[in-house]
Amino acid sequence: MKYVLVTGASGDIGSACVKQLAQNGYSIYCHYHTQKDKAEKLIHDLQDKYPKQDFFMVQADLSKDSGLNQILQSIFQLDGLIFAHGGTSYNLLTELKPEEFDSMWQTHLKTPMLLCQNLQTKLSTSRHGRIIFISSVYGLIGSSMEVLYSTLKGGQIAFANAYAKEVATLGITINTIAPGAVDTQMNTDWSLKEKEELLDEIPLHRMALPDEIASLALYLLSENASYITGTSIPVTGGWKI
Repeated sequence: MKYVLVTGASGDIGSACVKQLAQNGYSIYCHYHTQKDKAEKLIHDLQDKYPKQDFFMVQADLSKDSGLNQILQSIFQLDGLIFAHGGTSYNLLTELKPEEFDSMWQTHLKTPMLLCQNLQTKLSTSRHGRIIFISSVYGLIGSSMEVLYSTLKGGQIAFANAYAKEVATLGITINTIAPGAVDTQMNTDWSLKEKEELLDEIPLHRMALPDEIASLALYLLSENASYITGTSIPVTGGWKI
């Protein structure tokens, strides 16, 4: 049985990944930060549906040094990592506070990199190790009002490209998925006009569904994707490419 850690498992994309992994026989470490009720319900539902698989709740604040150790202490076997956590900050660069730089840097890059560093041995033991970042199309092209977020998502892509070369001989692959607009709770504050203007820019005239992102992550975890590494795959409906 294969074990996968999914960070941000209580979020829309993270929970979609968890559900598809469970359907395909994986056991899962489900990380969450503050949404304990969502995480508990997810775990309870999965345990009822898939009693022969293991599902663990892992609470950690990935913007803090302590978050790293909280996760590491919970992992005993590992075949895959999906980084699906994180959020953005809509501000001009000149409006960002120093603590926002520190928090987002640690959340999006420092902690994930340290997790990869500390879990490399477990992933190499698998000989089928997989690391997947749910990054963003803004990591490829950048966005005004999200300069810090774009920079860090671009950093995830650069890290994956570089680290893939180091761990290829260990049987570990690392890739990034770069979604465009995804229909998640992050968009609930948008006005109808804002959504219509966005959809007009997308050739397929709709947002991606979390399940569509999860399906690609599931494929990248599979043995069929063993020759794909160091790659960033946009999932944008033709938008921004």
